[in-house]
Amino acid sequence: MATAMRILMVSSELAPIVKVGGLADAVAALSKTLSRLGHEVTIALPRYKAVEEAGLMLARRLSPLKLPCGDAVVFDAKLSPGVQVSFFDVPGLYDRDGIYDENGVAYPDNLKRFGVFCQAVAAHVKKRATAGDGFDVVHLHDWPAALVAHLLKGSGIRTVLTIHNGAHQGIFPIAEAEALGLEGENLVSAGGVLNALRVGIETADAVTTVSPTYARELQTEAGGAGLHELYAARGASLVGILNGVDYANWSPSTDSALVARYDAEDAKNKGRCKASLLAELEMSVDPSFPLFVALGRVCEQKGSDLLAEAIPMLAKSGAQIIVAGEGTADLEQRLVEAIEACPDAAIYLGHVTEAMTHRLLAAADAVLMPSRFEPCGLVQQYAQRYGSAPVVRGVGGLNDTVVDCDAALTTGTGFVFDEATGSALAAAAARAMSAMRTARWGELRRRMMRLDRSWERPARQYLRVYQPS
Repeated sequence: MATAMRILMVSSELAPIVKVGGLADAVAALSKTLSRLGHEVTIALPRYKAVEEAGLMLARRLSPLKLPCGDAVVFDAKLSPGVQVSFFDVPGLYDRDGIYDENGVAYPDNLKRFGVFCQAVAAHVKKRATAGDGFDVVHLHDWPAALVAHLLKGSGIRTVLTIHNGAHQGIFPIAEAEALGLEGENLVSAGGVLNALRVGIETADAVTTVSPTYARELQTEAGGAGLHELYAARGASLVGILNGVDYANWSPSTDSALVARYDAEDAKNKGRCKASLLAELEMSVDPSFPLFVALGRVCEQKGSDLLAEAIPMLAKSGAQIIVAGEGTADLEQRLVEAIEACPDAAIYLGHVTEAMTHRLLAAADAVLMPSRFEPCGLVQQYAQRYGSAPVVRGVGGLNDTVVDCDAALTTGTGFVFDEATGSALAAAAARAMSAMRTARWGELRRRMMRLDRSWERPARQYLRVYQPS
């Protein structure tokens, strides 16, 4: 085995403690896998209100970190064997109900919240290096952690920035950065603003993203969200590493949230999972009705408007539809209106628990993901593991994880469409419904469930990125 490394993950989310999206799952699973491969992993996270609610045993470090805007206190905890977490606490910044926002409104002091977090992490890293116990690499995740690359520039400590969603960049007036004591010519963007993600791209030693297709899309004007020239300048050094699946949490053969367990070789209990959920939701329990599930944030990126457009078409063709998730108010209303027009066939659940997410995946015959763009996507990989065919647009990580089925179902791991329209989504779903009526449907389900999407391969790819070229 290669020499063990000391790795620091810097993130604004971490499952199961605090989760908004797939970032939380990815950081947790990658950290556990790297630890299992023999490396020493620490995760840096703000000390949110949710940390106390998680019931972790925290050990407070006696010496606070001195920062330009005050002191930061560090608390340590053990997440799992081989994975430590350091929580950074600054009074008044993280003791709130939300992570980035409340009721869809971003906190107005988000630059201070995450800028101070980055300053605290950088101070902690330098302190350990001075003590002779430094990290070999600092792995930053998305814009809330990106400024660490700027703060560690010239320190000799390697930084890697992973972009989980390039549309979220952390853009703020430069005056706010100056008030925090953040300095440097490269902080200022056109228009006198600070773009935290841009600074990270320019100053990190290596930049990665979460799928090969998304790495190519970021380098285009249509996909780069205004930063395509920076990504293109990185060229081949912008590496797309596909996220994996944590089978300890996402496997129907061991899932305690399910009414009955099943696997690729014997999936009979998947029908029991479907019947149980439909009965609970007071929907018709009829095996001849295909069940489509849509999970995740309700927003333009996820194609929620396309879903609303397609729901009446799917209901008219004899399908049942369950939609779970919350987000943009006007898109939620469009979904509600579409579902109210099909009261016997569709239901909107809004926010659901993690356990219900597992049950929905187990119950579904197919999962709908009409994303306009999707850096990686985890739901489609979870769906495949649970034997539920993903119906997806061929973008980003969806393109890398779902192979369109041929008419005979002899190849493929889902159903792919190209146009960002409700009718294109409905047409792909209709192909899935036709496939469900064939004798080869069980073969497709087994093929999906047998896919190896574990985190070991991505972890080894990250280890190669961690090494200086």
